[in-house]
Amino acid sequence: MDTGSPLVEIGHIIQLAVAPVFLLSGIGIVLTVLTNRLARVVDRARRLEEAARASTGELLEERRRELRVMAYRARLMNRAITLSTCSALLVAVVVVLLFLAAFLDFNATLPVAGLFILAMLSLIVALLLFLREVFLAISALKIGV
Repeated sequence: MDTGSPLVEIGHIIQLAVAPVFLLSGIGIVLTVLTNRLARVVDRARRLEEAARASTGELLEERRRELRVMAYRARLMNRAITLSTCSALLVAVVVVLLFLAAFLDFNATLPVAGLFILAMLSLIVALLLFLREVFLAISALKIGV
């Protein structure tokens, strides 16, 4: 990459890295939403466990069903958090590769493209898991029953 001075080169690399850095910011916001949602699920499950200890018969079975739903929701959120974190890590590696490729003068086109595609696929699956958890929460919702 011979565009002139090293300062111009580094400026160009920073321009290339800006979009992935904004993406990291967005993934950070998604992670905040996911972790807050997981915390709410865990808190609700703890309250259900306490209520189940004092329950018997049909009420105890209802609490156990609700706890199974809460456990499944927590697993979905945990997987979504894991995949979102992996996505953020992959994007960060893309940024590092952009700089290394410029400084060490090698072609990182394929690794950058591959890692970025993996990051997006990971984020897509995380968002689908989040959506599944939201649908599950709504289907388990009992208002006025």
